[in-house]
Amino acid sequence: MAVKIRLKRMGSKKSPFYRIVVAESRKPRDGRFIEEIGYYNPLTEPKILKVDADKANNWIKNGAKPTTTVDRLFKENAVYEATGNYDNTDVQKAKRDEVRAQEAKARAEREAELDRLDEEAKERKAKEAEEAKAQAEAEAAKAEEEAAEEATEEEAEEAVESEEVEEAAEATEEA
Repeated sequence: MAVKIRLKRMGSKKSPFYRIVVAESRKPRDGRFIEEIGYYNPLTEPKILKVDADKANNWIKNGAKPTTTVDRLFKENAVYEATGNYDNTDVQKAKRDEVRAQEAKARAEREAELDRLDEEAKERKAKEAEEAKAQAEAEAAKAEEEAAEEATEEEAEEAVESEEVEEAAEATEEA
């Protein structure tokens, strides 16, 4: 059931005054209503608006939508301020913009943190690759040294063997 807070016209021809009522939106303007929460007389000087702010606040909290005219009257006469239910769109837009700015700032900080972590990971990988390359070069140099030592040992052994062969050959020639 859609409920509205609206004006119900009363009075005679050319001298209207209005009751502020809570009514189902499908009912006619001057038809059946749920509750009367105030009245408005535009003909007096100053114009009279009398509203039970607590009832208005209660109905608005329960989902009743004020019509544009009633909404304007409530804003002009501080009914919303009295109930703490002031629906100022400028204030809401400012709050919404502030929240969006905070979210954007937080998002930017998260992205900066992720970028920093990515850079650290890249540096760490580069350092590990450099260390692995240096270790591979050291192992290659060590292997070359061992190969060179083995080669010198083999040459020394060959030299010893060749001397032994020569001595054996000389010994056979003398004999």
